[in-house]
Amino acid sequence: MGSECDLGGFEQVVLETLKRCQQQNESTLVWVMEVAKCIRSLGVALPCLELGQVLVSQLCFDDNNSSLWKFVELALSSGLLYPLHVLSLLTSRILPHRRSQPKAYRLYLELLSRYAFSFNPGKADACKEKITKSVDVALQLSQLYRIRVLELGQAFVLFFFSMIIGLIDSTLDDWGLHMTPTDGPSLVLGSTDHHDMDIDFKGSHNVKGNEHHEKMRTTNSFTAIEVLGKLTESRKAMVILRLVHLNMPVNFSGLLQRLQFLEASELVSPHLNSANQLLAKLSANIQRVMGFEYQLNRSQLSGSLLDIASCKPVSCFHSQFGQSACWAPFDIYMENAMDGKQLPIKSAVDVLTEAIKTLQAFNQASWQETFLALWLSALRLVQRERDPPEGPIPRLEARLCVLLSIVPLAITNVLEDEAKLCHSSTAGATFTGSVESGYGHKMNGKGCASRKDGLISSLQILGHFSGLLCPPLSVTDAANTAARKAASFITNAKNQRDIIRGGSLVDASIKAGYVSAPIISLSDSSSHDKSPWLMFMEGAPLNGSLIDYLIMNPASSLAEIEKLFSIALNGSEEEKSAAAKILCGASLSRGWNIQEHVVRFVVKLLSPPIPPSHTGPGSHLVDDMSMLCALLFGASSIDTVHILSLHGAVPEVAASLMPLCEVFGSLKPASRNKSSKDDEPSIYMVFSFAFLYLLRLWKFYRPPLEQCISERGVAVRGELTLEYLLLLRNRSIASCQVETYSNPNQSEPASGKPIYIDSYPKLRAWYCQNKSCIASTLAGLSSGNPVHQVANKILSMIYWKMTKSAASSGNSSTPTSGSACESPRSTGEDAYQRPVLPAWEVLEAIPFVLEAILTACANGRLSSRDLTTGLRDLVDFLPASLAAIVSYFSAEVTRGIWKPVAMNGKDWPSPAAILPSMESEIKAVLAAVGVDAPSCSTGNSPIMLPLPMAALVSLTITFKLDKSLEYIHSVAGLALEHCASGCPWPSMHIIGSLWAQKIRRWHNFIVVSSSRSIFRQNKEAIAQLLRSCFTSFLGSLNISTSSLSNQSSVNGLLGSTISVGGGGSSVAPGFLFLRSCRTIHNVHYVSDIIVGLVAEYARNLASRWASTDSPRLKSSQASLSIASVRAREVATLGASLLCVTGGVQLVQELFRNTIPTWLISSRKQKLHKVSVVSRIVEGYAMAYLLILSGAIVWGVEAKLTTCAFSRRARAVGVHMDFLAGVLEGNISLGCDPATWKAYLSCLVGLMVRFAPAWIQEVKLETLRKLACGLRGWHECELAISLLERGGTAAIGSVAELLNVIS
Repeated sequence: MGSECDLGGFEQVVLETLKRCQQQNESTLVWVMEVAKCIRSLGVALPCLELGQVLVSQLCFDDNNSSLWKFVELALSSGLLYPLHVLSLLTSRILPHRRSQPKAYRLYLELLSRYAFSFNPGKADACKEKITKSVDVALQLSQLYRIRVLELGQAFVLFFFSMIIGLIDSTLDDWGLHMTPTDGPSLVLGSTDHHDMDIDFKGSHNVKGNEHHEKMRTTNSFTAIEVLGKLTESRKAMVILRLVHLNMPVNFSGLLQRLQFLEASELVSPHLNSANQLLAKLSANIQRVMGFEYQLNRSQLSGSLLDIASCKPVSCFHSQFGQSACWAPFDIYMENAMDGKQLPIKSAVDVLTEAIKTLQAFNQASWQETFLALWLSALRLVQRERDPPEGPIPRLEARLCVLLSIVPLAITNVLEDEAKLCHSSTAGATFTGSVESGYGHKMNGKGCASRKDGLISSLQILGHFSGLLCPPLSVTDAANTAARKAASFITNAKNQRDIIRGGSLVDASIKAGYVSAPIISLSDSSSHDKSPWLMFMEGAPLNGSLIDYLIMNPASSLAEIEKLFSIALNGSEEEKSAAAKILCGASLSRGWNIQEHVVRFVVKLLSPPIPPSHTGPGSHLVDDMSMLCALLFGASSIDTVHILSLHGAVPEVAASLMPLCEVFGSLKPASRNKSSKDDEPSIYMVFSFAFLYLLRLWKFYRPPLEQCISERGVAVRGELTLEYLLLLRNRSIASCQVETYSNPNQSEPASGKPIYIDSYPKLRAWYCQNKSCIASTLAGLSSGNPVHQVANKILSMIYWKMTKSAASSGNSSTPTSGSACESPRSTGEDAYQRPVLPAWEVLEAIPFVLEAILTACANGRLSSRDLTTGLRDLVDFLPASLAAIVSYFSAEVTRGIWKPVAMNGKDWPSPAAILPSMESEIKAVLAAVGVDAPSCSTGNSPIMLPLPMAALVSLTITFKLDKSLEYIHSVAGLALEHCASGCPWPSMHIIGSLWAQKIRRWHNFIVVSSSRSIFRQNKEAIAQLLRSCFTSFLGSLNISTSSLSNQSSVNGLLGSTISVGGGGSSVAPGFLFLRSCRTIHNVHYVSDIIVGLVAEYARNLASRWASTDSPRLKSSQASLSIASVRAREVATLGASLLCVTGGVQLVQELFRNTIPTWLISSRKQKLHKVSVVSRIVEGYAMAYLLILSGAIVWGVEAKLTTCAFSRRARAVGVHMDFLAGVLEGNISLGCDPATWKAYLSCLVGLMVRFAPAWIQEVKLETLRKLACGLRGWHECELAISLLERGGTAAIGSVAELLNVIS
């Protein structure tokens, strides 16, 4: 029947049969029987597509009589014809000619109302491809929707949607209403039917017939709307339209646009007034599509768990609000970001922006509750710094940066996202109602101010939290000043973003109790004296007193910062230096309302442009040496570096430092016989500032084991390299350029050109040498090698210094403190012994120098005191040499080839005086968090350290404790701690004792730092600490009470203060874990422990509300709600701790291996009798853990970088393939069947609700297998909700499940 000839013969036989039946006046039932007999005789399978084509050609319109329409209706019901095929043919032929064929149109509408949903794929198995192709061709689906229509289900969904669009467009056209839809033309457009609309299908021209047809045309328009209302109110229509809404939003927007046009035209057309009720019904049906959510199977306990509303245990006015685990990720992230050892390379603003949206969705909370929880977390962050132990760590300024700059910026981003969504909704003329936000929740289309209103109300509620409203005394004055600045800033703000920022800051300060309103109202207007900043803006010269004031007091506005930036580039040498110092002063550390702008200008100033006046072969950077030296010194403080990192400036700063290192490291210093002042910048000093700063960002001092850990064949932490920092920077620049192009108000990046390490050959050479020194021992040098010659010159300088020192001092074995790392003096006899060499040449030779003097000391040819003196003189000569010293000694300690030396007070400094008390305090700290520390007492044995470790610690304790040397201490201190990780465990106690003897006010800080060393490799200690984290937050599992709300809190986990009491330090378990987790070698073990604890706590918490043997809870909905809340709390805490420990790599491992292994492993021997409810809640908790962990590191939106998208797609895809394999029976599980069913059902439900974008990244075949398994568990609607998120390719699979919907 495929050829035209065959079709012609078939048509002739069918028409003759129909004609004969008609002549014999047979009933239509006989017609059907005769035609069926005829079709069977021709060997044609049913349903018969050829019959449909023949009949439609007759209906339209040669023999258009009622009997033939009745025959078609009976043929459809009897299975002779396939409804989708016939209706699509009729739609394409009747709609364009509906005005000339009103009777056919009316009968078509009747057939449509009866058979639109008669879709049974099973009955069309023999001719699916033919039907699909015929429908596609008839309705031009592929062209209209720009997708390949390959499946029958796809064709059905697109037919149904096209039919709705076609009927609406037909009605609009019939009523004389014309619009241009944004989704392109429909079936009606382009029709020339108006020219023959008065001609009936039999050619009659009588007046009575024309009047009858006109009346029928009018009626048909109303009938079409009535049919649409009837069709769209069904559940199946909901599913179909929701498929289009989710997977073809542009086309669905076209439908909404048509309905909106109808609403707007009610006053214009009289037809609309008559059809008001019909249109209202249709409109309501379409609105329900956007708000429609599948009702999960409540007879299944897992379905009830997913249906439970968000955890809101207390009113947001209650003082305990925000302590719930559902908001714990805010607190954990913020506190983790305060770790001075870990400089975040991603902007905290971006991280918090995503966290706000993710947690708001997962907690199903209002924006008021979300913003309030965020403010409370930031306030608690500041409160913990009330009385901290003193040490080389970020102080209060970094915490205030989070509260008063980072959080407002993140909130601003969230508000801007809503504004963009509202704008796009308005531009697209979307239908009034609720628009899906992408998180499974709805945003009321009429309220674009919902998030801003939530922000305002959250700030108003802060006054109810009296416990957090007493700021540390040290910040009260600064916060009051900042609020006055912000108030002035709002007045002069240039755009809405700045107003939101300033308004948030002032309101937050007032409501948080950091500022009193009278102080703001008085402002500066009550003072008759001009502000020094105002004097500066009016042109006052930068003299000593003005400079000091501007350094100590933050700027008020962006204009002041811009003027400083201009002076730093174009002023005199003294003015440039002063402007750089001011920029790095209080404006950077406490100018919270403009802090992000100050950060941007500081970063730009690190790469000053080439001035037009510059000529000559040298670099223009040398001309700016004074300015750069002041800038680098000011930006090198611990707090400033941390603030820059919080604003995401690490990659850009690293890229800016590289040319400085390359240029100044290649220059020879001034002549050695030329005198210089102590505070005069030198080439060596600028290089050392820039070089050590760069290496702090790179964290070069970490042992190789920690730079890249591989276990089970998977890299857990990728190596942090300079190339990676540059890659991040180049990506950021490219992204900024795109945003600047699309948004003229976006600030331009500091430099638009990509930067690569190959552009800096000297830096690259040292970088490669450093990596080779870490990887293997040094190779020998021939005497004629230039590096050998430089090494000899350095050794001559060191030995000359040793000889002179020995002659002028006694034989004390303990090195003394001096003025280390100050600008090297070049006067007197010492200057003539210092080689005049470029810094790069010195650094290249230093490893060989170190090997020579270390070997000499090990063989007894060099005393320990002389070794320390030599190292100290080397750092005095070139402070940047500290980097080479640290790198070499760290590598040598890791190799373990040097014999230990006795720290006895004779050859090396001794910690014996305070070591026992230090060990006792460390043990007390660990005991307080539930960790049993093994004894580290050496008894009568001597206290020993490896020689490189002893040399390094002896060198570091010679440095003065001075603010000006923070850039030295920040490198030496962290490197010392990491270097100690390569030694036996008690080594950190010895090192800590030596430092505690030197700086007594750091005692408590050193105790806490030393207590962390046990967690690097001691698995049992890690497990005990993690258990304490869960207990401190969730309460003990042994408590008999059914409520843990009084036992659990964020303060229990992280502490309300980092306090010192009773002469010793006491820290919360969560705080100690956050400061230790990044140094744990086996992070997979951490993941396994967290998964085990989440499962254990979920089981035990559920058992409190469950009967022993019954799958029912003790008190129905209330108990189930409590059980689900507790399960989410457990999972949220676990996800937060897991993500801060291993980040993306550990979450990937969670998807790929950890959870699958947990499901496969048998736990029957480990567990006592466990109720069914406990097992179900356990599965729910594990599903929540997995989804939330992925959401924290990847987000839940489709918008991701290519790299992050591919990582997420691979991890999610592997896990879903595993689940599908289990359902197919290819993988055997060891867990309880109830746990498995709950895990899979809840995982799919959570993914559909909170992370629908992930589903489109899963293979269609995998989705079909999962849906099939869910149907077998009577979770049909869950199966549909999974498939409908699978993209346009999955539309057909959803359509095939329509018949299971009631």
